[in-house]
Amino acid sequence: MATELVIFDCDGVLVDSEGITTDAWVEAMNGLGLAWKAADVLHHFRGGKMADVIATAEAELGASVPEGFVAAFRARLYERLGTEVRAIPGIADALDALRHPVCVASNGPREKMDVTLGCTGLLDRFAGRIFSAYDIGLFKPEPGLFLHAAKACGAAPDRCVVVEDSDSGVRAGVAAGMTVFAYDGHGEGFRAEGATRFRDMAELPDLIAAL
Repeated sequence: MATELVIFDCDGVLVDSEGITTDAWVEAMNGLGLAWKAADVLHHFRGGKMADVIATAEAELGASVPEGFVAAFRARLYERLGTEVRAIPGIADALDALRHPVCVASNGPREKMDVTLGCTGLLDRFAGRIFSAYDIGLFKPEPGLFLHAAKACGAAPDRCVVVEDSDSGVRAGVAAGMTVFAYDGHGEGFRAEGATRFRDMAELPDLIAAL
């Protein structure tokens, strides 16, 4: 297969933001009186969307979250990410070694990617090729975001490679008919099937070159 495009997820693939985001969610939920732990957040919402977290919280509370809760949460989170987030180890070298066009397709808002990619020095590498599910209303695990990114970049879906770190992302890539590589840098494993797993970003260029 002649690869035409490599589509990267953002959180957990390009930037090591998931621990920061998880801690922020635990703090916020505990502040509402919900005894959520980090493992709960990662298990239920990793790679998901804000609306699902809020819906679950409201179901447990039996009431709506306070007015302005989401905006305040995002403001606190972005402030933390702007000072604490780091690039995934080895990702810069892996991007340098790739000989294919790249883009980012994330369930996160564009504003969040501007913060995380910007402060890790990765933003310019994806200029004009950053796609957020919020912009088109299509969220993983549905394949629409990846198909949208492929079309926008002029690539055939069956000639695209997806690099993901969550079950929802893997399912989306498989459903889009793309080749999926699942980054398992923390050894947590995946439930979703259909992806080739790898543990070190140094492996990625050779995995793609071998297609």
